[in-house]
Amino acid sequence: MARSVIGCIRLFTGADGRSHVEHTEIELGVARHAKLARFEETAAGSALDWHTAPCAQFVITLTGTLEFITRDGETLILRPGDILLAADTTGTGHRWRLIDDQPWRRVYIELAESVPAAGSAIT
Repeated sequence: MARSVIGCIRLFTGADGRSHVEHTEIELGVARHAKLARFEETAAGSALDWHTAPCAQFVITLTGTLEFITRDGETLILRPGDILLAADTTGTGHRWRLIDDQPWRRVYIELAESVPAAGSAIT
């Protein structure tokens, strides 16, 4: 029987100490332990300069379109409905900016457990 999955973008710190982007999958129906969920809004036109994620967390975009960039120039676009696993808690970090006229509304889900290694599905 085929497993059911949903797409996810993982932002992680590689063995080289730099932030990287990869597309992966989250297996549906698998429970994950979380510390908390928090809803946030940032005004249209906003940006945040170089930083790392404060902790491993899922970031689910509800409104707004963003461009994320790593210091190596890897770029990803997040749109409403996209799931980001922000796990680059060390290293060179990333920055983002809103690229449409909408505020960025999102939910953060801070993880209470370890994050799978790069290159593996999130189960």
